[in-house]
Amino acid sequence: MHLSQDQVRRYREKGCLLLDQLFDAHEVQGLLDTFRRDSKILGEHRIAERDRDEVRAVYGSHQRQPEFSMLVRSPRLLGPVQQLLGDDVYVYQFKINAKPAFAGEGWSWHQDYAAWKIADNLPAPRLINAAFFLDDINEFNGPIIFVPGSHRQGLVRETRRPGNAESAQHLDPEDIALTPTQMTALVDQYGMESPKGKAGSVVLFHPEIVHGSASNMSPFHRRLLIATYNDVRNEPRPLSLPRPEYLVGRDTEALEMVEVPLVRSPGGV
Repeated sequence: MHLSQDQVRRYREKGCLLLDQLFDAHEVQGLLDTFRRDSKILGEHRIAERDRDEVRAVYGSHQRQPEFSMLVRSPRLLGPVQQLLGDDVYVYQFKINAKPAFAGEGWSWHQDYAAWKIADNLPAPRLINAAFFLDDINEFNGPIIFVPGSHRQGLVRETRRPGNAESAQHLDPEDIALTPTQMTALVDQYGMESPKGKAGSVVLFHPEIVHGSASNMSPFHRRLLIATYNDVRNEPRPLSLPRPEYLVGRDTEALEMVEVPLVRSPGGV
Protein backbone atom coordinates (compact mmCIF):
# COMPACT_ATOMS: atom_id res chain seq x y z
CA MET A 1 0.00 0.00 0.00
CA HIS A 2 1.57 3.27 -1.17
CA LEU A 3 -0.05 6.69 -1.03
CA SER A 4 0.00 8.84 -4.14
CA GLN A 5 1.49 12.33 -4.06
CA ASP A 6 -2.03 13.74 -4.19
CA GLN A 7 -3.09 11.66 -1.17
CA VAL A 8 -0.04 12.81 0.80
CA ARG A 9 -0.82 16.43 -0.12
CA ARG A 10 -4.46 16.06 0.97
CA TYR A 11 -3.44 14.56 4.30
CA ARG A 12 -0.95 17.36 4.97
CA GLU A 13 -3.51 20.04 4.08
CA LYS A 14 -6.67 18.60 5.64
CA GLY A 15 -5.26 16.46 8.45
CA CYS A 16 -7.45 13.51 7.42
CA LEU A 17 -7.57 11.07 4.50
CA LEU A 18 -10.11 8.36 3.61
CA LEU A 19 -8.76 5.10 2.16
CA ASP A 20 -11.79 3.32 0.77
CA GLN A 21 -12.33 -0.41 1.48
CA LEU A 22 -8.73 -1.38 2.26
CA PHE A 23 -9.97 -4.63 3.84
CA ASP A 24 -12.57 -7.03 2.49
CA ALA A 25 -15.83 -8.23 4.06
CA HIS A 26 -14.34 -11.55 5.20
CA GLU A 27 -11.51 -9.79 7.03
CA VAL A 28 -13.91 -7.32 8.63
CA GLN A 29 -16.18 -10.10 9.85
CA GLY A 30 -13.23 -11.91 11.40
CA LEU A 31 -12.15 -8.76 13.23
CA LEU A 32 -15.71 -8.16 14.44
CA ASP A 33 -15.80 -11.68 15.84
CA THR A 34 -12.50 -10.99 17.58
CA PHE A 35 -13.85 -7.74 19.02
CA ARG A 36 -16.95 -9.46 20.39
CA ARG A 37 -14.73 -12.01 22.09
CA ASP A 38 -12.39 -9.37 23.49
CA SER A 39 -15.17 -7.08 24.70
CA LYS A 40 -16.37 -9.79 27.09
CA ILE A 41 -13.08 -9.73 28.99
CA LEU A 42 -13.65 -7.66 32.13
CA GLY A 43 -11.12 -5.17 33.44
CA GLU A 44 -10.21 -1.49 33.54
CA HIS A 45 -9.50 -1.58 29.79
CA ARG A 46 -13.25 -1.98 29.18
CA ILE A 47 -15.21 1.30 29.40
CA ALA A 48 -19.01 1.08 29.66
CA GLU A 49 -21.64 3.56 28.52
CA ARG A 50 -22.96 5.80 31.29
CA ASP A 51 -25.59 4.05 33.39
CA ARG A 52 -25.50 0.98 31.14
CA ASP A 53 -23.27 -2.06 30.84
CA GLU A 54 -22.99 -1.72 27.06
CA VAL A 55 -19.42 -1.23 25.86
CA ARG A 56 -18.39 2.35 25.04
CA ALA A 57 -14.71 1.59 24.38
CA VAL A 58 -12.19 -1.22 24.73
CA TYR A 59 -8.46 -0.49 24.96
CA GLY A 60 -5.35 -2.55 24.22
CA SER A 61 -7.01 -5.34 22.22
CA HIS A 62 -3.82 -5.84 20.17
CA GLN A 63 -2.12 -6.98 23.39
CA ARG A 64 -4.69 -9.74 23.95
CA GLN A 65 -5.82 -10.81 20.49
CA PRO A 66 -3.37 -11.98 17.76
CA GLU A 67 -5.69 -10.82 14.97
CA PHE A 68 -5.34 -7.21 16.10
CA SER A 69 -1.61 -7.64 16.68
CA MET A 70 -1.29 -8.68 13.03
CA LEU A 71 -3.56 -5.86 11.88
CA VAL A 72 -1.30 -3.09 13.22
CA ARG A 73 1.59 -4.64 11.27
CA SER A 74 -0.34 -5.02 8.03
CA PRO A 75 1.26 -3.20 5.07
CA ARG A 76 -2.15 -1.71 4.33
CA LEU A 77 -2.03 0.25 7.61
CA LEU A 78 1.65 0.42 8.48
CA GLY A 79 2.75 1.31 4.93
CA PRO A 80 0.84 4.62 4.68
CA VAL A 81 1.71 5.49 8.29
CA GLN A 82 5.42 4.99 7.65
CA GLN A 83 5.16 7.02 4.48
CA LEU A 84 3.64 9.97 6.35
CA LEU A 85 5.40 9.70 9.70
CA GLY A 86 8.64 7.78 9.15
CA ASP A 87 9.76 4.16 9.19
CA ASP A 88 10.28 3.78 12.94
CA VAL A 89 6.86 3.77 14.61
CA TYR A 90 5.14 1.76 17.33
CA VAL A 91 1.59 1.48 18.67
CA TYR A 92 1.02 4.23 21.21
CA GLN A 93 -2.63 3.39 21.79
CA PHE A 94 -5.19 0.94 20.44
CA LYS A 95 -8.89 1.29 21.12
CA ILE A 96 -12.23 0.29 19.69
CA ASN A 97 -15.04 2.79 20.16
CA ALA A 98 -18.35 0.94 20.07
CA LYS A 99 -21.46 3.01 19.46
CA PRO A 100 -24.33 0.55 19.90
CA ALA A 101 -27.44 1.02 17.79
CA PHE A 102 -29.96 3.37 19.45
CA ALA A 103 -27.66 3.84 22.44
CA GLY A 104 -24.12 4.95 21.60
CA GLU A 105 -23.23 8.29 23.13
CA GLY A 106 -21.32 10.96 21.24
CA TRP A 107 -17.79 12.28 21.77
CA SER A 108 -17.18 15.97 22.49
CA TRP A 109 -15.18 18.22 20.18
CA HIS A 110 -11.52 17.75 21.05
CA GLN A 111 -7.93 17.21 19.87
CA ASP A 112 -6.31 13.90 20.78
CA TYR A 113 -2.85 15.32 21.35
CA ALA A 114 -4.16 17.54 24.15
CA ALA A 115 -5.02 14.44 26.19
CA TRP A 116 -1.67 12.80 25.56
CA LYS A 117 0.29 15.93 26.37
CA ILE A 118 -1.62 16.41 29.63
CA ALA A 119 -1.68 12.79 30.80
CA ASP A 120 1.59 11.41 29.38
CA ASN A 121 3.75 14.50 28.82
CA LEU A 122 4.14 13.47 25.19
CA PRO A 123 6.75 15.80 23.64
CA ALA A 124 5.29 16.38 20.16
CA PRO A 125 2.30 15.49 17.93
CA ARG A 126 4.39 13.00 15.96
CA LEU A 127 1.55 10.48 15.68
CA ILE A 128 -1.06 9.25 13.22
CA ASN A 129 -4.44 7.73 14.00
CA ALA A 130 -5.65 4.97 11.69
CA ALA A 131 -9.43 4.65 12.12
CA PHE A 132 -10.73 1.33 10.76
CA PHE A 133 -14.46 1.07 9.97
CA LEU A 134 -15.72 -2.18 11.49
CA ASP A 135 -19.21 -1.25 10.28
CA ASP A 136 -20.53 0.73 7.35
CA ILE A 137 -20.34 4.37 8.41
CA ASN A 138 -23.17 6.61 7.27
CA GLU A 139 -24.74 9.95 8.22
CA PHE A 140 -27.09 8.26 10.68
CA ASN A 141 -24.90 6.21 13.03
CA GLY A 142 -22.70 8.90 14.57
CA PRO A 143 -19.75 9.27 12.16
CA ILE A 144 -16.66 11.24 13.15
CA ILE A 145 -16.88 14.88 12.10
CA PHE A 146 -13.58 16.64 11.39
CA VAL A 147 -12.69 20.31 11.07
CA PRO A 148 -10.30 19.85 8.11
CA GLY A 149 -7.16 21.94 8.33
CA SER A 150 -7.59 22.72 12.02
CA HIS A 151 -4.48 20.66 12.84
CA ARG A 152 -2.41 23.52 11.42
CA GLN A 153 -3.54 25.72 14.33
CA GLY A 154 -1.76 23.58 16.91
CA LEU A 155 -3.46 22.94 20.23
CA VAL A 156 -6.53 25.08 20.84
CA ARG A 157 -6.98 23.85 24.40
CA GLU A 158 -4.03 22.68 26.53
CA THR A 159 -5.62 22.14 29.95
CA ARG A 160 -8.07 19.70 31.46
CA ARG A 161 -11.40 21.04 32.65
CA PRO A 162 -11.26 21.58 36.42
CA GLY A 163 -13.62 19.35 38.36
CA ASN A 164 -14.53 17.33 35.27
CA ALA A 165 -12.15 14.42 35.74
CA GLU A 166 -13.90 11.10 36.31
CA SER A 167 -10.57 9.29 36.33
CA ALA A 168 -6.95 10.30 36.79
CA GLN A 169 -5.92 7.60 34.31
CA HIS A 170 -8.50 7.95 31.57
CA LEU A 171 -9.26 11.27 29.85
CA ASP A 172 -12.65 11.41 28.21
CA PRO A 173 -12.96 13.97 25.38
CA GLU A 174 -15.35 15.87 27.64
CA ASP A 175 -12.36 16.59 29.92
CA ILE A 176 -10.63 18.53 27.12
CA ALA A 177 -13.68 19.65 25.13
CA LEU A 178 -13.47 22.85 23.11
CA THR A 179 -15.91 25.64 23.90
CA PRO A 180 -18.78 26.70 21.61
CA THR A 181 -16.93 29.97 20.94
CA GLN A 182 -13.77 28.13 19.89
CA MET A 183 -15.72 25.71 17.71
CA THR A 184 -17.71 28.44 16.00
CA ALA A 185 -14.53 30.28 15.04
CA LEU A 186 -12.85 27.10 13.76
CA VAL A 187 -15.82 25.98 11.69
CA ASP A 188 -16.23 29.48 10.24
CA GLN A 189 -12.63 29.26 9.07
CA TYR A 190 -12.34 25.61 8.00
CA GLY A 191 -15.81 24.10 7.69
CA MET A 192 -16.65 20.49 8.61
CA GLU A 193 -16.15 17.14 6.90
CA SER A 194 -17.37 13.66 7.79
CA PRO A 195 -15.79 10.71 5.93
CA LYS A 196 -18.23 7.85 5.39
CA GLY A 197 -17.89 4.50 3.66
CA LYS A 198 -18.11 0.74 3.72
CA ALA A 199 -16.74 -1.43 6.50
CA GLY A 200 -13.06 -2.11 5.85
CA SER A 201 -12.34 1.52 4.95
CA VAL A 202 -9.75 3.47 6.93
CA VAL A 203 -9.37 7.14 7.79
CA LEU A 204 -5.92 8.44 8.65
CA PHE A 205 -6.07 11.55 10.83
CA HIS A 206 -3.67 13.91 12.57
CA PRO A 207 -3.52 14.02 16.40
CA GLU A 208 -4.22 17.77 16.42
CA ILE A 209 -7.21 17.84 14.06
CA VAL A 210 -10.37 18.94 15.86
CA HIS A 211 -13.04 16.23 15.76
CA GLY A 212 -16.07 14.85 17.55
CA SER A 213 -19.22 12.86 16.87
CA ALA A 214 -22.91 12.80 17.72
CA SER A 215 -24.82 10.04 19.48
CA ASN A 216 -26.05 7.04 17.50
CA MET A 217 -29.85 7.24 17.24
CA SER A 218 -29.96 4.82 14.32
CA PRO A 219 -30.57 1.05 14.23
CA PHE A 220 -27.01 0.61 12.86
CA HIS A 221 -23.95 -0.17 14.99
CA ARG A 222 -20.89 2.06 14.60
CA ARG A 223 -17.81 0.24 15.78
CA LEU A 224 -14.60 2.11 15.05
CA LEU A 225 -11.12 0.71 15.67
CA ILE A 226 -8.41 3.35 16.14
CA ALA A 227 -4.74 2.33 16.08
CA THR A 228 -2.50 5.25 17.04
CA TYR A 229 1.08 5.07 15.82
CA ASN A 230 3.86 7.14 17.39
CA ASP A 231 7.40 7.99 16.27
CA VAL A 232 9.82 5.89 18.37
CA ARG A 233 11.78 9.09 19.14
CA ASN A 234 8.67 10.67 20.64
CA GLU A 235 8.22 8.52 23.74
CA PRO A 236 6.06 9.92 26.56
CA ARG A 237 7.85 11.39 29.56
CA PRO A 238 5.33 11.04 32.39
CA LEU A 239 5.84 13.38 35.32
CA SER A 240 4.55 10.72 37.73
CA LEU A 241 3.69 7.04 37.37
CA PRO A 242 2.99 6.15 33.72
CA ARG A 243 -0.56 5.30 32.77
CA PRO A 244 -1.43 1.58 32.41
CA GLU A 245 -0.08 -0.27 29.39
CA TYR A 246 -3.58 -0.84 28.00
CA LEU A 247 -3.81 2.96 27.60
CA VAL A 248 -0.23 3.77 26.60
CA GLY A 249 1.94 1.20 24.85
CA ARG A 250 5.23 0.34 26.57
CA ASP A 251 6.71 -1.65 23.67
CA THR A 252 8.44 1.11 21.69
CA GLU A 253 10.39 -1.14 19.33
CA ALA A 254 9.79 -0.14 15.72
CA LEU A 255 7.13 -2.26 14.02
CA GLU A 256 7.95 -4.35 10.97
CA MET A 257 5.40 -5.12 8.28
CA VAL A 258 3.94 -8.62 8.33
CA GLU A 259 1.87 -9.77 5.36
CA VAL A 260 -0.23 -12.61 6.73
CA PRO A 261 -3.97 -13.33 6.58
CA LEU A 262 -5.83 -11.53 9.35
CA VAL A 263 -8.40 -14.32 9.56
CA ARG A 264 -8.57 -17.90 8.38
CA SER A 265 -10.12 -18.52 5.00
CA PRO A 266 -13.41 -20.48 5.00
CA GLY A 267 -12.62 -24.17 5.12
CA GLY A 268 -8.97 -23.50 5.97
CA VAL A 269 -6.93 -25.53 8.40
